Amino acid sequence: MKAYIKYSFAAAVILLSQSTMAQQVLTLEEARKMALEQNKKIKHAQYNIDAARAVQDGTEGLNKPAIDGSVAAFHVGKPLSNLLPSVGVSPSLTVTQPIYAGGKIRLGQSAAAKGVEIQEKQKALTETEVLLNVDKAYWQIVNVNEKIKLANKFKALLESLDKELTNSFDAGMIYKNDLLRVQVQRNETELNIVKASDGLFLAKMNLAQIIGAPADSDLTPGDSVIGSFESLPSQSFESAVETRPEIELLKNVLQAQELQKKMLQADFKPTVGVLAGGFVGFGKKMNIETGGNTMASYFGMLSVNIPIWDWGQKASKVKEQGFKIRAQQVQMEETKELLSLEIRNAYLQLNQAAKRIQLSGASLQQAEENLRLSNDRFKAGTVTGQDVLEAQTLWAQANSNIIDAQIEYKVSEAVYKKAIGENKR
Repeated sequence: MKAYIKYSFAAAVILLSQSTMAQQVLTLEEARKMALEQNKKIKHAQYNIDAARAVQDGTEGLNKPAIDGSVAAFHVGKPLSNLLPSVGVSPSLTVTQPIYAGGKIRLGQSAAAKGVEIQEKQKALTETEVLLNVDKAYWQIVNVNEKIKLANKFKALLESLDKELTNSFDAGMIYKNDLLRVQVQRNETELNIVKASDGLFLAKMNLAQIIGAPADSDLTPGDSVIGSFESLPSQSFESAVETRPEIELLKNVLQAQELQKKMLQADFKPTVGVLAGGFVGFGKKMNIETGGNTMASYFGMLSVNIPIWDWGQKASKVKEQGFKIRAQQVQMEETKELLSLEIRNAYLQLNQAAKRIQLSGASLQQAEENLRLSNDRFKAGTVTGQDVLEAQTLWAQANSNIIDAQIEYKVSEAVYKKAIGENKR
């Protein structure tokens, strides 16, 4: 029995230590930093950058000579063996050097470099989206935490009122339905606390997934909804649109499209290249000149390829690429318009949230004063328990509204910063 108690105590210590290790207090900035380092979408974007850089590295050798070697062994029978060695081995080496390719090599290298820039801009865009999701998930946890605290305070008020009404009912001073109203509200509050606790668990899992933490991490926000909730003055947002990663990405894509058009136009130009090679043969009477068993030689070639006529195939491709460039330009202009609308909407939403906080604060003061007066009048016997219950419910709703307004401001602030291009690493 003592061994069992000892074992149970040890197991409890281990479980407690594991639970303690799982708890982690995070500030918003720490959560954002973890997301930038561990989020899977950002890692995916980084791998795309690495792949684009590998392509770029491959283009560095396009204007350099290519060296190839080979070894061939052969055996021939009669009547060829009367003319050639019946058995032989011939290693060879060739060197190919492009001299002029109509600018394709330089354009290909530029296109590869532009591909890296595109993937880097795509990663920057992904980071802004991930960081906004971090902010939303973080403030959702804060919201639920505050709602649970409020629900527990409301529950304590109901329990206190329940006791007072129970005493009044036992003394025959009130009807039972006055008591039952409070008990029903108390049960509903307890259910709401259970629901909020489940929601808190899911909210923590959501944040853990975004920042790349284990799913069972007990993430506790270190920040709270306090501070300044000021509205923003009227301003111009034209410059903010140009700095958005979406526009920078589209600009790079447009430049890549233009490079592609130049590469297609280069197909109209001639290409020049040289090839040099050498070989050695080993076999009986391999040398057809001296009759010896070895023979060595070399060769060189100059190739000039001049496009003459292809029934308009190359010209059609250039024309097609020109239309693609125009389509890309139209898409960029439309994106600018949509981003401008997004920024304006985020600006209005943030100011609306600030106004809502002001109104909710005034309502909370009124609800607190109403609750105080109701409690005083209840003790004086001039109002019923139902009046106090209604005052408590109004107080709880006013507190809930201001929590929602403050969280809405924090989220709207994050959305606004992303909209104007400030929600970056």
